[in-house]
Amino acid sequence: MTRRWRVLATVVAASLVLSGCTLPVFAPRTDNVPDRAPAGPVGAAANWQPCPETPKDLVGRSAPDMRYDCATIAVPRDWQAAGATTGATATPGGAGATFDIALIRVRSTKQKDRIGSLLINPGGPGGSGVDTAVYLSFGSAFGGLPDDITERFDLVGFDPRGVSRSSPVKCISDADLDSNFGYDPDPQTQAEFDASVALSQRIGEECGDKYGDQLRLYSTEQAARDMDAIRAAVGDEKMTYLGYSYGTLLGATYAQLFPRNIRALVLDGAVDPEQDVVAGSESQAKGFELAFTNFTQWCARTPARCPIAPDARGAVTDALAKADVSPVRGRNGRTATGGWVMYAVISSLYTESGWEELAKGIDELAGGDPTQVFELADSYAERTADGHYSNLFDANLAINCADEDSVPDLARIRELQSQWRTKYPLFGAPLAVGLLSCLYWPGQRDPYPTGAATGAPPILVVGTTGDPATPYEQTPKLAGMLGVGKVLTWEGEGHTAYPQTACITRAVDAYLLDLTVPAAGLRCPPR
Repeated sequence: MTRRWRVLATVVAASLVLSGCTLPVFAPRTDNVPDRAPAGPVGAAANWQPCPETPKDLVGRSAPDMRYDCATIAVPRDWQAAGATTGATATPGGAGATFDIALIRVRSTKQKDRIGSLLINPGGPGGSGVDTAVYLSFGSAFGGLPDDITERFDLVGFDPRGVSRSSPVKCISDADLDSNFGYDPDPQTQAEFDASVALSQRIGEECGDKYGDQLRLYSTEQAARDMDAIRAAVGDEKMTYLGYSYGTLLGATYAQLFPRNIRALVLDGAVDPEQDVVAGSESQAKGFELAFTNFTQWCARTPARCPIAPDARGAVTDALAKADVSPVRGRNGRTATGGWVMYAVISSLYTESGWEELAKGIDELAGGDPTQVFELADSYAERTADGHYSNLFDANLAINCADEDSVPDLARIRELQSQWRTKYPLFGAPLAVGLLSCLYWPGQRDPYPTGAATGAPPILVVGTTGDPATPYEQTPKLAGMLGVGKVLTWEGEGHTAYPQTACITRAVDAYLLDLTVPAAGLRCPPR
């Protein structure tokens, strides 16, 4: 069996597209991580402690009628060395080095007829499941989960190993991240391209110097085994899981390793695990071009809301070209180079609600004000106003590169850059250059498995026809690979579908609550 594709062209070099960021952020993140009860021994039950400060730090308050408890569990750093095998329940008896995995449990005070826990991962890789569980606890009015779900399940979020609160990876300096995001997304001269290569090499060396052989331990398969430890620690006999974007790859890996430990899995924004890295990056280039075309068509239809109409594509293309020659300088002296403009565009295409903000940002940039462009790009990069970054992209790089067993060489990347620039004018070359990300990454690899989830119950695989980051054609491929996948389609825009519309919400809720699989071929309308 092939075991490929690291989900996206990631950090380092000139381009990065994050296969996550699926949910609204209600307030800026902070780096303050509250103290939690220390982890017990491997295999111990979660020791829950109240943590109302977590939603307060993230959102400014707790959701009505919700209680927040946090815990930390210990897992082996290397499950294989601890004796884990495919299909074995994750309860190793061996001692050894461990990682701490941070959990949050959100429980409604109105809970009744409890089914169990709903484990949540928002994607990335590198997204915080702790943060996501908090956001989702605020209910449908804020883009969160319906009361029907929160009143029957505990929401359990976890930060995967290496992410945020869970033994975080941090080896990329703020200066290098600024260089990465701000750099020309399509470096055409050899000198410009060589500078991108040099940045990739430097980051690889610095991360290798800090973590060495431990880097392979941040792989998706290791994290999927952690999920089974979480299932046991929260006291669930069977797993109920909601995974977005990269979280679908994590869920699919879990399904192959522990098919008989599954109650229900919702995989929304599906990743095709059998794509190699080149095919995966090209798929994203195609997906973002489609989403951008849909944005330009919206501009033409609604010029009152789109100040760069009628030629939105021309306006964005001009903004990128001018940014490379004479970038606009903001009030704080920061310059809106081509990289920052590109990430503002990418950030806005993840949801249809971002289109109006993108149009406004490009229009204001043409008038000499880059504020909106920086806000869009910084929200994507998790960059604070004073220039500090979370560890989102450190983790993204470590996980993706641990997963990837084969990357194209430098000559092939340069060739693809030229070819894809022609095929996908806005996003093709940046995604080709993004293939540099793991070329100089040190350490061994630990590719995830691909194949059927033999013995698992039906798994719901959800796809959006206008999804830029995980294009829709990957949805039936993931469902087919698992063998038990059942496809649910949303004919909408943006990245991921649940709980965007009443049709999608009804279908997913029925599956989570009653294990009712949607009718074959069900397609939900945009509204």
